[in-house]
Amino acid sequence: MTRAGKAHAEALNRAIKEVHGVDPDNLRERVNPAGRTDGEIARLILLDRGVSALRIDERAGEVREACCRIYAEICPPDLSSLVVPGIPEVLEWLSGPDRAELGLVTGNFEPVARLKLRRAGLGQWFGSAPGGFGSDSEDRAALPGIARRRAADGARPGSAYPREDTIVIGDTPRDIACARADGVRCIAVATGQYGADELGDADAVAADSSELRDALDAAIQSSAS
Repeated sequence: MTRAGKAHAEALNRAIKEVHGVDPDNLRERVNPAGRTDGEIARLILLDRGVSALRIDERAGEVREACCRIYAEICPPDLSSLVVPGIPEVLEWLSGPDRAELGLVTGNFEPVARLKLRRAGLGQWFGSAPGGFGSDSEDRAALPGIARRRAADGARPGSAYPREDTIVIGDTPRDIACARADGVRCIAVATGQYGADELGDADAVAADSSELRDALDAAIQSSAS
């Protein structure tokens, strides 16, 4: 999706204020959230407001629970207008027989991420998909590994989905960095706030959903060969 409206930012801001009693207004401009986890964003805001790291750690769960609760209350009922054109068709193609196992790697807290997808009309492809979420770790780099372990749990408990068969799709330099940290491939899409030149460290950069499908097809074929 493109930037999914103001509700998510508002929910996190309200959660910070509810739990810590500090006002995060006017700070998000200095804390670019693109590619960060919700927990990291909250931490940076709170540190700027003078809250100690110990206090942030102690109340991180409360912030997470408040954010998810508030987001469920204020999330618009329909986010489909924010879906990048052509992405549903790419997901339908990816979910075809023997093509790919879909998963999620996102800095959003898990309930927030799954609600966004449902409201955007994409939930049918991700209803029970394994993933790594901002509720698992503040460190974005840890999330691909978490997602790979969860993807393998059913068939191979204690193991992880193979790195060589894993592809992260993202639209920020931090998405690319988290893929590199886990030793997996990354295809970037220049449909967000970053252009192709800023995403050049990815294995491939797609300008739109059509180019994304072509890049994924090539990557899947190379894995199979």
